[in-house]
Amino acid sequence: MRQAQWQPHVLAVNPPPAYVPWLTEGGSLTARLKAHSAAFRVQCLHQRTARCLSDEAAAIGMHRPGRVWEREVLLRCDNTPAVFGHTVVPISATASDWPLFSHLGERSLGTTLFGDPLVWRGQLEFARLREGHPLAQRARAALGLSAPETQLLYARRCLYKRRQGTLLVTEVFLPSVLELIKTNDK
Repeated sequence: MRQAQWQPHVLAVNPPPAYVPWLTEGGSLTARLKAHSAAFRVQCLHQRTARCLSDEAAAIGMHRPGRVWEREVLLRCDNTPAVFGHTVVPISATASDWPLFSHLGERSLGTTLFGDPLVWRGQLEFARLREGHPLAQRARAALGLSAPETQLLYARRCLYKRRQGTLLVTEVFLPSVLELIKTNDK
């Protein structure tokens, strides 16, 4: 399935109970990941112009999929990828809308967003990503997995606004995130 069915409540996607606290984290996911690991880092996979996904266009105010600024990262805890991050910003956004976006490099977008008093955060939405969804494919490719897996990946997304700009952050939780709970919540 190439599109995800985004839902306003986590239970609508029926995740295993261990995923629920990660999916519903109301604060900074970066802060939570840091608290569950000895060494946290952002691995920037790319930041470039691209075509947004069809299930992203309406969320960022586009009538149909078009060109956006796209950033994809792996959030690593103790060098293990835990979350695949995907961010899109309409090309029409200006540097005053998102002044640090083009210079993030290996820095966390979450730290930037939660530290800026001009940023407004929307409601979280949740989805199950099947193997045919582009973000599931990209997450697996970033992990070096060539063969598709039948395992569902759980994701959340949130729209952020600053001045006149919008930014959509999607976080795909990799199965290894559950190991953080097992090793650090004992």
